[in-house]
Amino acid sequence: MLLQLIGLFAGLSMLAFGGGTGVIPDMQRAAVDQHHWLTAAAFLDMFAISRAAPGPGSLIVLLIGLKAAGIAGAAVSFAAMFGPSSLLVHIVARYWQRAARSAWRAVVERALAPVAVGLTFASGLALMRNTEHGWLPWGMTLLSSALFSLTEINPILLLVLGGGTLLLVGR
Repeated sequence: MLLQLIGLFAGLSMLAFGGGTGVIPDMQRAAVDQHHWLTAAAFLDMFAISRAAPGPGSLIVLLIGLKAAGIAGAAVSFAAMFGPSSLLVHIVARYWQRAARSAWRAVVERALAPVAVGLTFASGLALMRNTEHGWLPWGMTLLSSALFSLTEINPILLLVLGGGTLLLVGR
């Protein structure tokens, strides 16, 4: 079990461009569908808890590891998710500043930005597919996303309004 956790999170660590959000669909697929450590509902609950807690959103790996293999699983999952990418960043950072004026650095930065955005967008769609049931929740999600993207409305207010609306209509 611990080796499976290491394999999963070490691999995902190296794919997490722009943050851990981009690998949430793969994490969900592995934890729920492949290894059956969690149900889909439990994964979504853990995702919500990890987003509400202070610190990086990738801390969901602790919760998955804890559920899969107890305290040892949480520790191994944490080390596997943050260790490889931290080591890579440390190594790359040593050379990144030296290449400040080189053409290849600008190309890499421009190329990785859309990758990070695309992975994050795909993550949101994957989570939305597993949580939204019916036209009203879909509509609330789309409306909240549009308002969040296009206005300066506080996201907490959007959560309260969306949750309140769904509670009022009995969803």
